[in-house]
Amino acid sequence: MKISFNWVKQFLKIDLPTLEVSEILTNLGLEVEDVTTFESLKGGLEGVIVGEVLSCDQHPEADRLKVTQVDLGAEKVQIVCGAPNVAKGQKVAVATVGTTLYDNEGVAFKIKKSKIRGQESFGMICAEDELGLGASHEGIMVLSDELKAGDTLQ
Repeated sequence: MKISFNWVKQFLKIDLPTLEVSEILTNLGLEVEDVTTFESLKGGLEGVIVGEVLSCDQHPEADRLKVTQVDLGAEKVQIVCGAPNVAKGQKVAVATVGTTLYDNEGVAFKIKKSKIRGQESFGMICAEDELGLGASHEGIMVLSDELKAGDTLQ
């Protein structure tokens, strides 16, 4: 039988790591055969954080691209973005350099520092389909203003 660790924590007031709790339960006679991590989204949005768009300027070499400055909490980075709805002041989902994303078909791609038409880009401002959250690719996801730059989206 599979049981959610979050469900167990509703009955046992504990702040111990999952594996330690599984050992305790096994020692009490409730054998735990295996502990697996469940991800409702492949990759669990690891490396995707809230960014605040500080500026949004036209790319000097491309009509459909914007050069943005984005506050990631701990640092400010430049990201080249092709979404038509990107604008200054928005809170957005940013996949940081090194993040592996999975699209709706489970295909993985890794975010790298890149140069797009001569402008450096340190991450990607994401649309729903790029995060595997939906099918929309009309533009980037605009998040709630209540979120803070640097917060994780896991």
